[in-house]
Amino acid sequence: MIDCLRAAGEPTRLRVLALLRQRDLSVGELVQVLEQSQPRLSHHLKALTSAGLVERLPEGSFVFYRAATGEPGRSLLESLFALLDMDEADFARDRQRLEEVSAARAESAEAFFSSIAENWDRLRSLHYPNDLIESALLDLSGPGPFGRVLDFGTGTGRMLSLFAPLAEEAEGIDLSHNMLTIARANLERQGVERARVRQGNVTAVPFDSACADVVIIHQVLHYMDTPNRAISEAARVLKPGGQLLIVDFAPHDLEFLRTEYGHHRLGMSHDAMAAWAQDAGLNLKAPRSFAPPEGAQEGLTVNIWKAVKPETSLENVA
Repeated sequence: MIDCLRAAGEPTRLRVLALLRQRDLSVGELVQVLEQSQPRLSHHLKALTSAGLVERLPEGSFVFYRAATGEPGRSLLESLFALLDMDEADFARDRQRLEEVSAARAESAEAFFSSIAENWDRLRSLHYPNDLIESALLDLSGPGPFGRVLDFGTGTGRMLSLFAPLAEEAEGIDLSHNMLTIARANLERQGVERARVRQGNVTAVPFDSACADVVIIHQVLHYMDTPNRAISEAARVLKPGGQLLIVDFAPHDLEFLRTEYGHHRLGMSHDAMAAWAQDAGLNLKAPRSFAPPEGAQEGLTVNIWKAVKPETSLENVA
């Protein structure tokens, strides 16, 4: 506790903590907001991380930082900032600068997404409308509220913005720094406060076992050579009674998706999905299927699978 108080008890570090409680930031972004040197801020961040008040999230050549989500750091920060006047001049000025930096991040994300938008539009034209699929996904999940929702392969962060209103906490992972940049910009623009993203591999996720109520894997498995590993990881992090929601294509023969879009698998059969779920100890239900648009010469059927982790495992019964 003394180490925590010493780490927080310095003006610049307190400003850093106030910023990181709003959103995840890189050192470079903190440099822009606070207008201090990178070596100095790196020193402060090292002290805050060592004290357990800040979490370090490597992302390729970048490193992002986040206010502590574990105990006792999280409770200490909540207690500390409850006593502070957040309208104080330094805090107010930092918030304004943060919005300017976030706007620059959004411009960068928009530029990247514009470069790939044509491909996304072509793919969307092949299947049932996204908004109707999303409505079905929410219906299948139930009304909540959920304690924690995890999104494997979050991409643009759409699933997080969809489910965050139903959850106390939502977090997405993705291997692509560019996609994470887009996701952060989207979540900030939409004012989604309960969702965060970080870099991570869906076959070895950075989450504790039995920590999530819902795991979503949306249009990810067809890019993988080992989808079963992602499903196994989902089963590991789900709490007993938790649910896994998978959205992906039914088997198809559109070979250009493999050669032009990087799809490793041309859809997922229900039999394969059932076998992977069984191996992971999950109870899989029959999918809801959505046919391609009427009259489409080339089309994709979209399936939504729901799998539930049993409340009591056979091991616990024994």
